Amino acid sequence: MPRSIDEILAAARGRLDRLDPRAAHAESGAGALLVDIRPAAQRAAEGEIPGALIVERNVLEWRFDPQSGARLPQATGHDVRVIVFCSEGYTSSLAAASLHDLGLTRATDVVGGFKAWRDAGLPATAGSDSAG
Repeated sequence: MPRSIDEILAAARGRLDRLDPRAAHAESGAGALLVDIRPAAQRAAEGEIPGALIVERNVLEWRFDPQSGARLPQATGHDVRVIVFCSEGYTSSLAAASLHDLGLTRATDVVGGFKAWRDAGLPATAGSDSAG
């Protein structure tokens, strides 16, 4: 039976222990990998989080699968804490659930995404949308 995107999103989020921006910031300071999956144009427009890994959504699973020949050096095993964020926290939920499917069950995302991070006053560069 086909499901709507809202149903798919709810099922994905039901598998995650999602983090608010401040909790994500604290965990990244303690060694969790903060991963920005937004496309380059969106990062340029909105800004970036200093120190976040840039892994665009279309290659995320290949970069974090410990068995992939295209994995990142940081993808050392299935127990890596990966905190994914996108612009507003929708795509990141689907992406984190996909990492769960690969066995990275500590993966999660940021509620509200980059925009919530920025609105919380956490470290971020200015994007072209904030100029002027």
